[in-house]
Amino acid sequence: MYGSGILKGLGITMKHFVESYKDDRRWASKGGRYYNDEALQSRQSTDATGVATVFYPEEKLSVPERFRFVPFLVTDDPEPGEQWGKNWCTACGTCAKVCPPQCIWIEKAVKPNGRPDTRPEKFFIDIDICMNCGLCAEFCPFDAIKMDHDYELASYSRTTAHIHDIERLSKPISYWREMAPKRAAAEATAREFVINKKKNRRKKKEEGAKEERITEAAVRQLVYQGIQY
Repeated sequence: MYGSGILKGLGITMKHFVESYKDDRRWASKGGRYYNDEALQSRQSTDATGVATVFYPEEKLSVPERFRFVPFLVTDDPEPGEQWGKNWCTACGTCAKVCPPQCIWIEKAVKPNGRPDTRPEKFFIDIDICMNCGLCAEFCPFDAIKMDHDYELASYSRTTAHIHDIERLSKPISYWREMAPKRAAAEATAREFVINKKKNRRKKKEEGAKEERITEAAVRQLVYQGIQY
């Protein structure tokens, strides 16, 4: 029959069109399958049928904990009434030395007596040069720098928005714990283990010194009493 192929093609198109909205009918009683996290997870699952599109920016896929983007500086959680907590960075410059594209600049603070302080006065990262390798976070001896998950950094001005200063880079440790809970917990456990190990070593050293002092005092006592030791 003339035109049967066209009808078959239209039938297949109509079939796919109807099947694309099967899950939409199932989710109708729940408020729809778009623009909410539960529905997004359902559309991205292997059992889902129909439209699987992520409607960005209203919907965003969650990134894994080890996702790396622009680095940020870790600070203590601020006290009530304070904007920033204590910065973990000591301005040692290790991150700037290991940075492959050399996009980190640090200026160490100075004490009133003119000596260098263990904190950064200025800290800059050019995000247009940064290659998001994570070497700065890996080599930092104080866990003071981490890789952020914020990838929406587009702007219309490079000079004012793409060179991040210390105020924009500083984020509290609670932000890191919320963003990467498993990694933060593992790092906290490792940090606590090292601290306890140092305390135990110091305690043993103090106990050994105490035993030496007791032995020396006993020897002096014996010598004082005229007994040959």
